[in-house]
Amino acid sequence: MYVEVFVISKMLWYFAKGVSCQVNSCEVKRTAESLVVTVQVSPEAGFVVVTESFCSDTAVSRKMDPRHDQRGAPCSSPVCVHNPHLEALEDDILYHFSLGTGTHDLPAMFGDVKFVCVGGSPWRMKAFIEYIAAELTMEDPKSEYPNICAGTDRYAMYKIGPILSVSHGMGIPSIAIMLHELIKLLHHAHCTDVTIIRIGTSGGIGLEPGTVVVTKQSVDATFLPKFEQVILAKTVVRNTDLDPSLAEELLQCSKELNQFETVIGNTMCTLDFYEGQARLDGAFCSYTEKDKQEYLNKASEAGVCNIEMESSVFAAMCKLSGLRAAVVCVTLLDRLKGDQMSSSHDILHSYQQRPQTLVGHYIKKQLKSKAGCSFK
Repeated sequence: MYVEVFVISKMLWYFAKGVSCQVNSCEVKRTAESLVVTVQVSPEAGFVVVTESFCSDTAVSRKMDPRHDQRGAPCSSPVCVHNPHLEALEDDILYHFSLGTGTHDLPAMFGDVKFVCVGGSPWRMKAFIEYIAAELTMEDPKSEYPNICAGTDRYAMYKIGPILSVSHGMGIPSIAIMLHELIKLLHHAHCTDVTIIRIGTSGGIGLEPGTVVVTKQSVDATFLPKFEQVILAKTVVRNTDLDPSLAEELLQCSKELNQFETVIGNTMCTLDFYEGQARLDGAFCSYTEKDKQEYLNKASEAGVCNIEMESSVFAAMCKLSGLRAAVVCVTLLDRLKGDQMSSSHDILHSYQQRPQTLVGHYIKKQLKSKAGCSFK
């Protein structure tokens, strides 16, 4: 039944946009771990392939049945990959991590991971692991934490207990590469019930600088909730929904902290920092201040609270792999009032601490609940 519901929902999505379409084909691939539904849709202008996946028939049934609360489910949820070619690899080399199944005991190294926090810069992710270690009093907060990916200069990775902290660079291509290898790492390590959260900075729309935005849905630069990628000359469209219950839990954590303003809203993910975000201060600009204001106001009317460059592919890939995911970004400025960061270094630095403070509180609360013990 869920296959029919998925196909109908995609047709209704096009009809709601005023575009007529027809479904050319629907293919269902079933494995021991997952069910992948691929729908070929022909709207008026072009051809797209829409995909959706479910980690197992059991997981699908639970999602479709409101009587089941996933948060309290005793059944563990694996990290899914959808690639039959991986089974033929004797050694899956995670090149950009300088790790591999043939050279490293991934289950021993990462099998206990329950929380993954990702962010743009290596410095920020090392700072996060140091912060969370001090919060949980798990190790000496003054000790050095080795970079697990020291064999490469592409990404940085740090771990303490069940918490993994990974840098992803800037923009969709960089985070997508990292996520492919991270998802495979978690899969090879046999991790279950993993929650992944992206922390970062963003430009706000109509919000005071320093406001933290927990993403409800990632939208593209035309304000549509989708991620598009061309694969083998076909446009593949993927869903960008994030876990709504996780977003609400993070909002509740912010209320408990009572240190800064936090809202839930849509996040616009763009391909560029300058023209793609309607900035007037790039090397090239073919529009006016009025054009910029009209565009940003339309974004606001569509529910967009902030702008960044990674959330769409992050949401899409996490959904495909069955990871419970959230995006938590602080706004450094109100884009309706300017384009450049004019606040002092100290103020900007204090803003950047807010997502890690919120996520740290969430992780501490979850571990306390599961362990039935208290932290200092």
